[in-house]
Amino acid sequence: MTYVVVARYRTKSGEENTVLPLLDTMAAASRREPGNLAYRVHQGSEDPRAIVLYEEYASEADFTAHCETAHFQEILLGRIVPLLESRDVLRCAPRPEVRT
Repeated sequence: MTYVVVARYRTKSGEENTVLPLLDTMAAASRREPGNLAYRVHQGSEDPRAIVLYEEYASEADFTAHCETAHFQEILLGRIVPLLESRDVLRCAPRPEVRT
């Protein structure tokens, strides 16, 4: 069972062209982390300021470790977050399988 995080960002007007290359750097660094299974960046096709991140980790502890990395602290919190109008992070734990 994996731990999934979906982050929804809306950049400040005109900042998407600054944020997206920074997210490419974040994605590359994050994919090298132990426990990271996926890190995908999506941009809204109708609203280019809308960005969605899909992240998948082997465990919640792996995501917690991700949040403590230098690239998370410096790039995401230090450089990307100030360029966002909004940021919503949904953390998803696996739901136990129901057998009928």
